[in-house]
Amino acid sequence: MTGLRYAIIAGLCGGTGLWLVLAWFMPARPKLAQALAMLSPFTDSVRTTEPPHGWEVVGAWGLDKLPEWVRPIPAKNLALLSITPSAFLARKIGFAIGGLLAPGVVAVVAALVGMPLPWVVPAVTAVALAGAGFMLPDLDVRGKAARARRDFSRTLACFVDLVALERSCGSGTKQALDTAAGVGDSWAFRRLRECLDHSTWAGVAGWDAMSELAAELDLPELSDVADIIRISGSEGAGIYRILRARARGIREALLTSDLTRSNEANERMSLPVSVLGIIFLAILIGPALLSMTGLLP
Repeated sequence: MTGLRYAIIAGLCGGTGLWLVLAWFMPARPKLAQALAMLSPFTDSVRTTEPPHGWEVVGAWGLDKLPEWVRPIPAKNLALLSITPSAFLARKIGFAIGGLLAPGVVAVVAALVGMPLPWVVPAVTAVALAGAGFMLPDLDVRGKAARARRDFSRTLACFVDLVALERSCGSGTKQALDTAAGVGDSWAFRRLRECLDHSTWAGVAGWDAMSELAAELDLPELSDVADIIRISGSEGAGIYRILRARARGIREALLTSDLTRSNEANERMSLPVSVLGIIFLAILIGPALLSMTGLLP
């Protein structure tokens, strides 16, 4: 009977961990209220939020009950990735619970096979894994946000070139922005289109909407482009050279960043190659040195 209880507990813990892993990989469904909020005017006070559902209820509870220093929320990164704070915090809590339960499952299985572990080992491991699981979503969001910003910068360079071409053909500023944003179908072009459509419905200038989007998502290049386009409203087609120069500057900055990351990757690879070389030399020279010292016949 004791073994059966252990098996039931292990099955429950394993099923919970499997469910948490599957929930992590399941794609998030867009909320209707969030989609409608994109169509509302630029007034945060009138934006509505849909009540959390499913596992997000845990995240909403954490936002309400946990102090801010325990659950820091990277608001700009989450806005860039279209992740709600409640979903992000629910993911952190879920990973922490999974890390807390995993050592218990291993301890129960070890006890069933006749190799019980001291209680200190699973206890300490559970605390460590819970802390690591709670921090894992932060690292994941940070990395994804950095990649998303690089992708947005590449798209922005193309967008600026298209705006410059439209302005050189005599199009108005608003028409040039709308036409350039409607060319691509990537997520960055979609965000730009949503921003410009939002500004049209709200009666706000397109460059002001772009400045607000840059501040919301922490995109300094977009803020610079918005300032240049604001000037182009009065300068006319002569802004063509300025826009092309800004697009070239964005591409050069991206190239420099790519070269820096490539050099860092090469430096990280040098250590494993050096270790492999030392091991290879040890394999070649080791037997001869042992024979010279008399350790081998």
